Amino acid sequence: MELTTVKIEKPDEINFILGQSHFIKTVEDVYEALIQTVPGIKFGLAFCESSGKCLVRWVGTDDEMIELAKKNALALSAGHCFILFLGQGTFPINVLNVVKNVPEVCRVFCATANPVEVVIAETEQGRGILGVIDGFKSKGIEGDEDIAWRKDFLRQIGYKF
Repeated sequence: MELTTVKIEKPDEINFILGQSHFIKTVEDVYEALIQTVPGIKFGLAFCESSGKCLVRWVGTDDEMIELAKKNALALSAGHCFILFLGQGTFPINVLNVVKNVPEVCRVFCATANPVEVVIAETEQGRGILGVIDGFKSKGIEGDEDIAWRKDFLRQIGYKF
């Protein structure tokens, strides 16, 4: 078995969700869930089929996000993983539960705009995702000033009242 990492290539501000599912139907079901949840949503989704033709299946509503999804999914080439890139103004918190509730979705590895490296195991049979490195190493413990900043920030952006 060989271990490698694959860096997710994307603009800094773009959020994405990386997950694993179990069936080709994922592509259409995630698409339907997203457009029913956020009217006008801009996204691109790609899914690594791991049987049959073993193609990267894809769908979306935004050409740039679709291209990011296809490029990164092919770089991963890991069994039944999917990657969903969200256009400007849509954040994982807006769609994460909807994605997780799609019957084919088995797990979500990350939902972030951070730099991400995906840890891949490869054998003669194929490739699989072992986990992700999401962002950077912790630098310390928050203090009172940091807590105040966090609480204020969440209220400024409308996630807490």
